[in-house]
Amino acid sequence: MNFFDLVNISERHMEIVNPSTTEKTIKLGRFLRLRTGSRVIDFGCGYAEALVLWAEHFAVRGIGIDVREHACERARRKVSERALADRIEIVCGKGADYAFEEKSFEAATCIGASFIWDGFRPTIRAMGRAIAPQGRLGIGEPYWLTENVPAGYAAQEAAVHTESELLRIAREEGFDFECVIRASHDDWDRYEADNWHGLITWLEENPDHPEREEVVRHLHKIQDEYLAYGRQYLGWAMYVLAPR
Repeated sequence: MNFFDLVNISERHMEIVNPSTTEKTIKLGRFLRLRTGSRVIDFGCGYAEALVLWAEHFAVRGIGIDVREHACERARRKVSERALADRIEIVCGKGADYAFEEKSFEAATCIGASFIWDGFRPTIRAMGRAIAPQGRLGIGEPYWLTENVPAGYAAQEAAVHTESELLRIAREEGFDFECVIRASHDDWDRYEADNWHGLITWLEENPDHPEREEVVRHLHKIQDEYLAYGRQYLGWAMYVLAPR
C-alpha cells in the first residue's frame, strides 16, 4: 500500500484536509480579494472544498489541480453535485507540471501542499508567475512554534521554518504578508482525529485485508508523532501574500 493509498483511507470522512475550518477558508477568500468573476488556481486542491466554498460565496471561476486520481474523482463529483461544473475545472496531475497561462489569475493558492515545489520559497516563485499584477497568493504552511525543537524531529521535518523565516522568505521574493489565519489547537486536534477516525473505521470494515497491519502501523505512527511532538512544536497557518 503506497502513501497516497493510506491518505485516501485516512481522509475518507474529510472535506477540508488541513487544520482549518469552513469559516477560515471563507475568510481567506475575502483577504484574497475574491469577487464575481475572479479566476483562482488552487494547487493540491484535494477534494476542492476551498474552490467550492469560494465559488458559492464569491462567484469565482477556478482550476484545481491534484495528483491523486481518488481526490480528483471526489472533487469532480462534489463540483457536479453543487452545480458548479461550469465554473470549476479539476485537473488530475502533478501541480508542478501544470502549464498555466501566466499573470492570468486574481489568486493562486496552495493550502498545505508546498511539497509540490519542495518548499515555501519555490512555491512563492512558481505561483507568483500565475497572478496578475494586483493578485494575491494564499499559502497554507506549517511553522515551528519554538526554536527549541528536538533535533530528531526537526531533522525529520526539515522543510519546516519558523514564522519569522517564512516572513523573511516572502519579503525576499517580493511579497508582504497581508493576513495570517492561524490554526488553533482545536483545529489541529480535529484534523488529526479525523485522520485517525478514517483509518480506524477502515480497519473495522476490513478485518481480513492483507495489508491491514500496514494501516495499523501508519495509524500508530501519526498518532505517536502528533502527541509526542506535533501538538507541542508545530503550528499551521494560511498566509495571504501581496506583491510589493
